[in-house]
Amino acid sequence: MDKIFDIREECGVFGVYGHAEAAKLTYLGLYALQHRGQEGAGICSSDGHTMYIEKAMGHVSEVFSEERLKRLPGHSAIGHNRYSTAGGSMLKNVQPIMANCMLGSISLAHNGNLTNAISLRRQLQEQGAIFQSNSDSEVILHLIAHASGSTAQEKIAEVAQVIEGAYSLLILLENELIAIRDPFGVRPLCLGQFNGAYVVASETCAFDLIGAAYVRDIEPGEMLTINDNGLHSVKAVDSFKRAHCVFEFIYFARPDSKIFGGLNVHSIRKKLGKRLAIETHVNADVVIPVPDSGVPSTLGYAEQSSLPFDFGLVRNHYVGRTFIEPKHSIRHFGVKIKLNPIKHVNEGKRVVIVDDSIVRGTTSKKIVKMVREVGAAKEVHVRISSPCTIGPCYYGINTPTRGELIAATHQIEEIRKYITADTLAYLSIEGLRSVLPNPDDYCYACFNKEYPIGFPQDNLIKSEPALV
Repeated sequence: MDKIFDIREECGVFGVYGHAEAAKLTYLGLYALQHRGQEGAGICSSDGHTMYIEKAMGHVSEVFSEERLKRLPGHSAIGHNRYSTAGGSMLKNVQPIMANCMLGSISLAHNGNLTNAISLRRQLQEQGAIFQSNSDSEVILHLIAHASGSTAQEKIAEVAQVIEGAYSLLILLENELIAIRDPFGVRPLCLGQFNGAYVVASETCAFDLIGAAYVRDIEPGEMLTINDNGLHSVKAVDSFKRAHCVFEFIYFARPDSKIFGGLNVHSIRKKLGKRLAIETHVNADVVIPVPDSGVPSTLGYAEQSSLPFDFGLVRNHYVGRTFIEPKHSIRHFGVKIKLNPIKHVNEGKRVVIVDDSIVRGTTSKKIVKMVREVGAAKEVHVRISSPCTIGPCYYGINTPTRGELIAATHQIEEIRKYITADTLAYLSIEGLRSVLPNPDDYCYACFNKEYPIGFPQDNLIKSEPALV
């Protein structure tokens, strides 16, 4: 429930090859992928001879004006929305990252996180490499420059044998666009077509905005080259097991997107809500979501339980990146600035609040109190359409440490008392798996701490004392 503040999205990537207005299409694609990162945005374009780059901190609409887009000519481009996962939030870490090497100009946009970035960075520095940022994505760029292959494809394939973790990459050269995905397929990446051009994006919702047709997913371990000769696909690294991030379905991806083989996110979330109702039914008068990501699962819960659905909480969609907060004058200000209960929906009723997750528990506690006190609800029952989050993500999601995850250190009854709900229940891991086609193809590490990709660094997984 407190994901509004505590779980940050990963990043969004978008690329175009073969269109006269490549930069403008990339701008629109990033606009559709804004939910995947709000800290910074950038676009790099190529006219076949020269590459151009523009990037800054802020939302896509803040970063790119008409005048700025005019400085990005060419028939190919890649773009990136950033939420810091490795490297922190600062301009020098905003992507795409561009450099010059034996291949000429090269630019890279990365969604994911390398689990062996620290050791690789140290090796590169010992060889004389100089880093301009502290992002793990720059490690990839240096590795490509140092690789022994004679072509970009040979160099990238060589690098794919070395890097570990999650990566959905777009790499732009002067005359071609290369997309590559890690062998586990942790993060989504898909291919589309638009008026003779090819487009690549993190999610299909970016295709919908520009009117592009979804073709297929980039396969795990696949390297796809797009140039004037069309498409050329090779297996850059062997893929033995898939580990798609299940949280893409639960929270991260937009509900109108199709990911991981064309599965609709809204449909999966609604099924999660139905399963949640089967497992955790409670007698109540109304079911309300915590908007926005909690809406589809709440619809499923209400439908399965035959309880009325209503919007008992309203979200302010126009909250800026910063605002002036009073120190003591307004109770629960941080939550109220984004959410407010509708009193007549909740008043005197037994209310079920449905959402996708509880992270630290602090926001959940404030929401329950608002619904009970301001909304005047008689009872407040909290239902979560995912299992207990007990493990941090090391594959591109900026989750808190284990010690900050309330379910990692507290029993469900303890959490219920802390958030002051009358009852609290989560979806089981078995229930989550039952909703997914091919359930063995997903990563559930945040729910069971079974990480499919190992960690070379001993200090990656650590246990801090609980905050609550």
